[in-house]
Order: sequence, then structure tokens, then C-alpha cells
Amino acid sequence: MDIETVMQELEALGKERTKKSYINNGAHEPLFGVATGAMKPLAKTIKKNQPLAEQLYATGNYDAMYFAGIIADPMAMTEADFERWIDAAYFYMLSDNVVSVTLSETDIAQAVADKWIASGEELRMSAGWSCYCWLLGNRPDTEFSESKLASMLDQVKDTIHDSPNRTKSSMNNFIYTVGISFLPLHEKAMETAQAVGPVEIKRDNKKSSILLASETIQKEVDRGRLGFKRKYVRC
Repeated sequence: MDIETVMQELEALGKERTKKSYINNGAHEPLFGVATGAMKPLAKTIKKNQPLAEQLYATGNYDAMYFAGIIADPMAMTEADFERWIDAAYFYMLSDNVVSVTLSETDIAQAVADKWIASGEELRMSAGWSCYCWLLGNRPDTEFSESKLASMLDQVKDTIHDSPNRTKSSMNNFIYTVGISFLPLHEKAMETAQAVGPVEIKRDNKKSSILLASETIQKEVDRGRLGFKRKYVRC
């Protein structure tokens, strides 16, 4: 299937209501407004296709960029490719739900995520913390350094309230994910969450939202989800 055909298929799946929702979250034209679930049949037909994924991502069309992440072959991507993708990720649904997800399926995931966390750029930092969330929620605990994750929790505790909005949100999610999906640091994650307390996320022309990782962790514990791991990262 070539790029013109895929773009036509995506356009046919677009819904005005979904498009408005994406725009409210930070997307901008061009986009069609395709629900992610509606992309699955098309993805099953194409399977992994890195050259096509690259063409789609380069269009700048939000739906095409999202679909590129679904059909990408992460192991065929280099660090330079991920840098190019994160450069083009203009809002969090791309940085955190496309680029970081795709990165999390590679062997270079932690190394690249570490660089992004240290970058000082809001969406790069957000993608870096998000990548660790995807990793922790999928890979065995043995693939991670307990001391490194512990120091990352300390970093979150010390810097979250002074970080940019999207980075704050991903850092808060990191505390929660360590608390649920990385058993050796469950207690430390709970202590960190309590020390951090409520995290305020300010939104343009909207009421601020308040995140509270300690409550979220406790809810998941009560539901018996301690130690939860996903079978797959991408849909």
C-alpha cells in the first residue's frame, strides 16, 4: 500500500467530533480526526513498514504521524531517526504516545530517554519520562537498575513542581508506574508520591487539573494490580 492510498483511507475514517477533540488537546491542521481504534484494521493489513512510516510521519498530518508509530519497525530506527521524530512532535500526544512508545520497543530506549530527560526541553523531557513508563509497564524488573530508578524518583521529588506542564504530568506518571510496575521500589515510590503531594497542571483557558500519584497508586493496589505488566506496548 502506498502513501496516497493510506492517506485516503485515513481521511475516510476521520470524524469531525474526534478532530475537535484532538485540536482541544493541542493538535493542529492538517489532521482528519481518526480514532486510534479505527486505525487497527488498516494496521493489520500493512503490518510493520518502516519506509511507509517515515513517509507518513513526514506529512505533518497528526493522524498520519500517529499511524506511522503503529506501523513503524522500532528496531530499524536509529537514535538519529528518533531525534528527527521528536523534533517534529509538536504536542504531547505525539511526543508521549507516538515517539516514546516506539522508542520503548528498542534496545537504545533508556539511553535516548536519559538524554531527553536531561535536555531541558518540555516535550523531550516529557517523552523521556513517558518512555520509562512504557518500559516499566512492559519489561521484567530485572532489565532495570534499582539504584538508577531510585535516583530518578529523588530527581522527580526535587524538581517536579518547577518543571514545565507536560513534563510534570509525565514525571507524576513515572512515580505511579514505578509504584505499580517495579516491585523493588514500590515503597519508595509511595514515599515519593506522598512527599510530592498534589501536582498542579495549568491549562490554557481551562481550569487547572490536580494530579495525586499517592491516591492513584493506592487505588491500583486495592484493585490487586501491584506488579502489573502489559503484554504489548503498541496497540
